[in-house]
Amino acid sequence: MTEEKNDVKVIANATIVTCNVKREIIYDGALVIRGSTIIDIGSTTDVLGRHKNCIVIDAKNRGVFPGLINCHAHLTANLFRGITEDFGFPTSFRFPEDPREIITDEQAVIMALLGAIESVRSGCTTVVEIGSGIARYAHELEKFGTRWVLAENTADGVVASDYRPGEPVLAYSDNLRDISLERATRIFERWHTPGDSLISCMGSTGLVETSSPKLLSDMLGLAERYESYYTIHLNQSQMEVEALISMRGVRPTQSLFDNGYLGPKFLGAHARFLDNSEIFLLGSTKSNVSHQPAMAARRAVIPPVSELAEAGCSIGLGTDNNTQDMIEVMRVGLFTERIHKSDGSAPQPEDYLEMATIDSASAIGLNHRIGSLEIGKQADLFMVNTLTPNLVPTMRLVSGFIHNGHPGNIESVMVKGEFVLMNGKILNVDEGAIISEADHIGKTVWTYLVKKYPQVKIPIKLAPEY
Repeated sequence: MTEEKNDVKVIANATIVTCNVKREIIYDGALVIRGSTIIDIGSTTDVLGRHKNCIVIDAKNRGVFPGLINCHAHLTANLFRGITEDFGFPTSFRFPEDPREIITDEQAVIMALLGAIESVRSGCTTVVEIGSGIARYAHELEKFGTRWVLAENTADGVVASDYRPGEPVLAYSDNLRDISLERATRIFERWHTPGDSLISCMGSTGLVETSSPKLLSDMLGLAERYESYYTIHLNQSQMEVEALISMRGVRPTQSLFDNGYLGPKFLGAHARFLDNSEIFLLGSTKSNVSHQPAMAARRAVIPPVSELAEAGCSIGLGTDNNTQDMIEVMRVGLFTERIHKSDGSAPQPEDYLEMATIDSASAIGLNHRIGSLEIGKQADLFMVNTLTPNLVPTMRLVSGFIHNGHPGNIESVMVKGEFVLMNGKILNVDEGAIISEADHIGKTVWTYLVKKYPQVKIPIKLAPEY
């Protein structure tokens, strides 16, 4: 077999964690990539014998994993880092302005790229980005080089400026609904290219309580028009559950079911406070659930993940706010589910790696293209230096990485056959400049808020602005 050298890359001499249905791990393995697609995989000797004229990337003492898939992120919520992690959800800080809403478009780009950098450094190649005003930074995300599913939030609930998620909503606005749906439609029109593009879109009704039945119906129509999935924050607080019972006489999941919103293209985020009837509804409708274990643990909650899976849901993983570290997500998920089940040996690390890869891909409808290292799939992957103090001896690489790994172990990340992180260096943006500017933005925004609203008491002392 002969090939053009510049067209084919071979990652050779590696330990390849495939995440295929057999959970195969290929030692001294090689992966062949033509363009964006994996065209061969096997032992290094056999693969190099079949592919004579290729660019060979020596990956000796490296582990190659499928790229991690983040099913639920809010990139610019890193503005809350160090502020909201330690005071429950929803916090008692009732600032009349949201930091994400008062930054400029240029500052939003910086904060989004900061999240993208952290994300790719933790081995993540695909992110479902949920937010309001995504158009401000979508072009820069495209240039960054990783895979994005953009979900522009919609809402039509009439709420106060200091509204906290989960509080009751007593009125809905046709005008608010039209404005947010128009914004979401524009995102679809500009960015939804679900073929071989790095960017596609997903519908999003932000919260159950701020979404009227009319908005749910309109979002279903938008998702059907573009053949996309759609998402909502679901049962993320006990306050939300109580609000829905007060507003509609039923729990949040029942409310969505009554409006025909559950189903195989539905992605419910969080699902923390469910009763058995809601678990049954999600499972019987083959709905998907995005589990954010690290954020749930910060909120002192362990969602019923195993019960949802047993009921028939596909479970993906996500980060939520403040941080985009998917390694932390897998580790915390493993630990908290063991606590929930009172079982120190179940689930296993391989289960959570699959949840962050092929299961997450399934939960957003992309498992035919990404989520495992197999012939015909896209070359989305990350490479780990296994000869590091926290990973050796490497007798069981997946377990060692989930239990003890960190983003510093990840040397390279590839998306669609192209490196975005290579030998420890981010390739497509000036990482140092973004980090420095993001620090300045965060300190400036919080100094402004604290000075403008002295009546809002927060029990922490913030760093000075400069």
